Amino acid sequence: VQLQASGGGSVQVGGSLTLSCAASGRALIGFAVGWFRQAPGKERVFVGTSRWLGGPTEYADSVKGRFTISRDNAKDTVYLQMNSLKEEDTAVYYCAEASGIVADFKDGREYTYWGQGTQVTVSS
Repeated sequence: VQLQASGGGSVQVGGSLTLSCAASGRALIGFAVGWFRQAPGKERVFVGTSRWLGGPTEYADSVKGRFTISRDNAKDTVYLQMNSLKEEDTAVYYCAEASGIVADFKDGREYTYWGQGTQVTVSS
């Protein structure tokens, strides 16, 4: 499967953006699809993940209440709705699919396929 992340851009503090992660090659039938982000000079960190077979959507504490992950199975697309954006949300955002059962959703090594990333810049 190939993943294509899109929807990034520049927004002011308090604004909103919706990122999309579209799959091609096959349907998004992996165990989970996660979002990660990497700020300049920092390591990639977990943002949230949506499980294919149900179960709660997981979010990093830093984005809980502000970000929402949803999926459109008919379009093989997962979305990351980001509200109340802060400057510290500035990063390249990546989506990734975990093909097998995941022990730790926050560990990027659990994910097999990665999109190319989309830049989100939040400024005051």
